[in-house]
Amino acid sequence: MSDTVGEKATLLDYLGHYREVIERKCEDLDAGQLATRSVPPSSLSLLGLVRHLAKVERDWFPRTLAERPETPRLYWTEADPELAFTGAVADDAVVAEAFATWRQEVASADAWLADLPEADLGREVPHRDGPVSVRDVLVHLIEEYARHAGHADLLRECLDGRTGE
Repeated sequence: MSDTVGEKATLLDYLGHYREVIERKCEDLDAGQLATRSVPPSSLSLLGLVRHLAKVERDWFPRTLAERPETPRLYWTEADPELAFTGAVADDAVVAEAFATWRQEVASADAWLADLPEADLGREVPHRDGPVSVRDVLVHLIEEYARHAGHADLLRECLDGRTGE
């Protein structure tokens, strides 16, 4: 972590760090490796995590924090709510699309956050489970990324023995 000052800067630093961890865990892997599932019957894979995190970014930033619930959901259907993982197949086009989408969602979220005054961290927005503050969403995202960075570390170790950040 860097020497950040202020709550917003600290939260964004942690979120950025865990996003980078996910990126590094996927470096230098081919489509087959990225789509390799952990253990049956789980559909967990590195590619599935990237797709899932793109979905998470979209759900929390434009749909919730920017209060645009009409924004189409990513990698989800009523018939397959786990599409982020089940659709993570060993295909170069699927890999390219997943990473492009994830990076686009991260950039969109970062742009929204850049315009957010620190004083607005406590602002509440509507959510299906009741009002949620911007701060709570950011902490949740840090937790989400940290948990999945641990998954990614184990998945990567199984593929080629690479461990650590």
